[in-house]
Amino acid sequence: MDIKQLTYFVAVADHGSFSRAALELGVAQPALSRQIRNLEVGLRHTLLRRHGRGAVPTEAGQLLLEHARGILHQIHRCTEALSEMQQALGGRVAVGLPPSLARMLTVPFMRGIASQLPQAQVSIGEGLSAALLTQVQHGRLDVALVYDAHAWPEVAIKPLLNEALVLVGKRAPGLAQDPPDGAVSLAEIAQVPLVIPRRPNAIRQSVEQRLGARGLSLNVALEVDGVSAILDLVADGAGSALLPPNAVFSSIKPSDFVTRRVEGAALDVPVMVATSGRRTMTSTQMAALALLCDTARVVLEGA
Repeated sequence: MDIKQLTYFVAVADHGSFSRAALELGVAQPALSRQIRNLEVGLRHTLLRRHGRGAVPTEAGQLLLEHARGILHQIHRCTEALSEMQQALGGRVAVGLPPSLARMLTVPFMRGIASQLPQAQVSIGEGLSAALLTQVQHGRLDVALVYDAHAWPEVAIKPLLNEALVLVGKRAPGLAQDPPDGAVSLAEIAQVPLVIPRRPNAIRQSVEQRLGARGLSLNVALEVDGVSAILDLVADGAGSALLPPNAVFSSIKPSDFVTRRVEGAALDVPVMVATSGRRTMTSTQMAALALLCDTARVVLEGA
């Protein structure tokens, strides 16, 4: 097994086709097929199941794919780390964000990248916290911000800040400002029909745990993924939502909503930084991580 074979195998698995992979790699399809076959012989496993429309990984192939992506990613990072010794900060940085944070942080973070790390190639992917942690574990992401995470294999998790949730409702016609109703209690929240993401959304799980500790449960009106869709349904009167304040302020029409804070810190949700526990970060990745953390503090805390 060598780097070329792993590169060819990942390309075929990602494209689902020998012909498309050969075109991307710039090699002849027979040469590509021969390298894959040599890899299968060397490992004594069938890695790809061929069919009329292309090829898909077998169970053994899927296992190799998870490791191969991490290996190739690490090789790229090693090459970039060496090149950084002779030039300004540059190279690839893969960042993961939950949808609610992506909505608030992507624009200011990428502006910061353009200003402070113009030679860096930064990509941002969205996903639920558990999915982002898996991608960090397997080397497909260099860093991720996740909600309320705990121990995860081969992932280093550190607290960044606590994000407060507010109860978001539809503004009544003619109401110019939020009513001075004060904070809402967990008992009141349990009575409100909510538009909330499906499990295993980390914010939902955290809210359910806090309510459950007091013998309360959610009143779920609708299960909907995506901040924009949730706010659209709240504005349409389908129910209320529990969201970070900035999710409302950055919406297309924040004047459509009324927000109420939650008593004390009853529904504050920890935001954590996740990085690989076994792979060393390049200078560019560390600089991007510092910028991401600073951006999150400014946007979410107003620091």
